[in-house]
This record gives sequence, C-alpha cells and structure tokens, in this order.
Amino acid sequence: MPHHNRFYIDGQWVSPAEHDVIDVINPATEEPVATIAAGRAADVDRAVAAARHAFKTYSQTSRDERLEILGRIVTAYQRRTDDLAEAISTEMGAPLSLARERHVPAGLGHITRATEVLKTYAFDQTVNATVITREPIGVVGLITPWNWPLNQIGCKVGPALAAGCTMVLKPSEIAPLSALIFAEILDEAGVPPGVFNLVNGDGPHVGQALASHPGVDMVSFTGSTRAGILVAKAAADTVKRVHQELGGKSPNILLDDADFVAAVTHGTQVCFANSGQSCNAPTRLLVPVDRQEEVIALARRVAEETIVGDPRAASTTIGPVVSRIQFERIQALIEAGIKEGATLVAGGLGRPEGLNRGYYVRPTVFANVCNDMHIAKEEIFGPVLSIMPYEDEEDAIQIANDTIYGLSSYVTSGDIERSRRIARQIRAGMVHLNGSRGDTAAAFGGYKQSGNGREWGQFGFEEFLEIKSMFGYMPQSA
Repeated sequence: MPHHNRFYIDGQWVSPAEHDVIDVINPATEEPVATIAAGRAADVDRAVAAARHAFKTYSQTSRDERLEILGRIVTAYQRRTDDLAEAISTEMGAPLSLARERHVPAGLGHITRATEVLKTYAFDQTVNATVITREPIGVVGLITPWNWPLNQIGCKVGPALAAGCTMVLKPSEIAPLSALIFAEILDEAGVPPGVFNLVNGDGPHVGQALASHPGVDMVSFTGSTRAGILVAKAAADTVKRVHQELGGKSPNILLDDADFVAAVTHGTQVCFANSGQSCNAPTRLLVPVDRQEEVIALARRVAEETIVGDPRAASTTIGPVVSRIQFERIQALIEAGIKEGATLVAGGLGRPEGLNRGYYVRPTVFANVCNDMHIAKEEIFGPVLSIMPYEDEEDAIQIANDTIYGLSSYVTSGDIERSRRIARQIRAGMVHLNGSRGDTAAAFGGYKQSGNGREWGQFGFEEFLEIKSMFGYMPQSA
C-alpha cells in the first residue's frame, strides 16, 4: 500500500508535518508488518481547515447528490473486500473467515443503511407557523477503535456523509491499515475534496487535538470508558457535542425454563467470538444457583472445542488478541479471578498449548463469580466468561444491573413474556431476547458509563444533525 506514511487531506495524499512513525504489529506473529505516519496537531489543523472549507458547499448538496456519492462508495467498497479482509486479519488478528464474513460486511452494511435512511428522511416538519428543520451539525471528528475497525468507521462515516457533514477520521493506530484502504475507496468514489479527511496517530497527539479543536463541531468516539472521559474533558472547553460508545459488561440471564444446552452454547460462543474483543459481548452468564453445575459442563465443552490459532488456518475459531498490552491485561485479570476465589472451569493463564508466540489467550471460564470480583466488574476484552449464580428473578435483575456499565444485555426464557418482562427491568441500552441478533435499523448504544447517544439506522443518522426552528415561516391564516 503506497499511502502508509501519508494522510488523506483535502482530496489528496499528503506528507505529515513531522516524520515520526508508528509500527503496526501483526498480533499473530508479534512482528511489524507496516509503519504509519504519526500525526501531530499541525496535521489536525490542516485537516480541520479542509473540512471547514468543504462544509460550505457539501452541507448544501441535495439528497440526490449525497445518495449518488454513497452509491459510488458502495461500488468501490465491494471491489476492495478482499483487500479489506486481509488488512483486518493482519492488523488485529481476526480469523480471515471472520474478517470476510463479519468485519468487512459490517462496514458496508452501515453505509447502505445510511443510504436507506437518507432516501426517505423528513428533514423539515411544520408546527403551527414554525418550520423545524434538521441540518448537518458541521465538521465532525471521528475517533474509532481497533476491535471492529470497519464496523465503527462505517457506522460513523456513512451517516455523517448522508447528513451533509464533513469530517476528520482518526482510526486506531493499532489497526490503521483497513482505514487507509477505506480512504482509498472514498477517493476512488469521488467524494469531494475536504469532505472526508484521515489523520493517523495516537490519542495524546491526534485524538486530543481533534477533540479539543475549536473548528470541530462534534466528536464521535468509540473506545474504552477511560479514554472516553479524556475525550469529553478535551471537548468541554469548546462546548461541542460529544457522542460516545464506550465499554460494557453485559449480563446474559438464563431463566430456569430456557433451553440450557442451546443457550449456554450460544452465549459462550458469542462471548469468545472475535477473541472476546467486543464491547457488547455477553461476558457475565447469570444462571439459577441449582443449575450452575449443568452450565459449567456446557461452557467447559464450548471452551475446549474452541480452536485458538493462526488467523489464516481454516480450522481456527479465534485468533490472538490485538496487542501485548491487551494480552498482559487479560492475563492479570485471569490471575485476579483465581486469587479472588472464582472457580476456574477452563482455560487459565498463559498461551494455549503449542502456541509459543503471538498474543493468544486460552478460552477461559470461571464459575462461582460474584459482583465484587474484578472479573465481574472490569471489561476484560478477552475470551473470558464469568458464570454467576442467582437465587431468583429479582436477584438476577439486581446482579445484572449492579455495574457501572449499561451497553447490552441478554435474556433467555422458554416464555417470551418472561423475557419481555425481564428486559424492561434491565438498565442497558440493548437487550437481546432469546438469542436474537442485532438489527442495524435499530439503535446501538448504552446507559451509564457505556456512553451517550446512539449509532445505527435513523438514530445514528440524527446524531449528526442540528435542529433549527424558523418561527413565522409558514403564512398564518387570517
């Protein structure tokens, strides 16, 4: 790829203000596979200036003009799917099959969803003699993570473009290769100069400069709660809108009338998927106390059947976690679970047998976990499941809600009315009933320290709009 050491600003690939670089490490080999330019505040200034200039014209484009641009992006994206899958597997360790089947389609899906929203969205409404209109908010700073890189880029860039905003994207410096290809896609699609800009770099230099920049009207951030707090503080002095999708510690409640074989198998597999690196993963499995032994046996079987290995091997279920820092943090939390008295059912410390390099984590299951343990409170972001026994429905709801997070949750029952009743009592932005999947037409986001605002569908689209009331716009009757 010819653009590793450049940024995409004002429709061109440009050299950085300084010549610092960041190594991109393949987590399966622990070896560098590329270097990228490390941006600085001067690069952010240049990108924001381009976006502000472009906003004057792009914000005034018609619905049809934006639909045409989005259509060209979809076509260009589809031509690069193999390149995108290779990049994702290399930069963050996803099995190549998962990259092809889930990661790449996720990014495209959000762009096509934004297109569908734009086709029919009513920007104006009339109340008495007042017309209330929704307009693009302005220049938006987009800061995206490494765990689902294209998913998060797509669900921000797609609706921002559809809404008429211009933008500066800072992808994760850990997994930036797919973002560079994404920028090439938008360039090929003929997105007007300055509408989309990309500056690589780390949080302290580029993220901080973007969040605090007076020329940025909104910042949309996805990442850890710790980093989200820093972004909000940096944005506060300029009173810009801050949209955050942060951490999670999602409860998965199995009621006593559930199909335990199906529910435990599915819940454990979803917890381990993407090497456990999903903010909405069902990491706390809440089960009736008198059924815990049955659940232990089922979860142990899933852990033992999960194949950890080379992302390019067809038999691999999960690859490595993304970095040495992440690997060491997961190891520390597994050790804490053992020391605090949780029952280690499967997995544990160290790499899986036969893997001597790469950031591979053993699929791990703990039982007899209670909410005062670190493995129950902290977002581990690895393939680690905590089985938590409860006494009755009221106890299950109390345990589920006893967390600083509130992103997602899961409820399974043989009686849909029971599932619905429990779902309404969970303090989380999303509830999956009886193994249901997410829907990109719905709203994605959380309560409490899992963030604010929503992504996906019309809800995510409206995050990029400002509301204006024009009084006396309509003629009043005599």
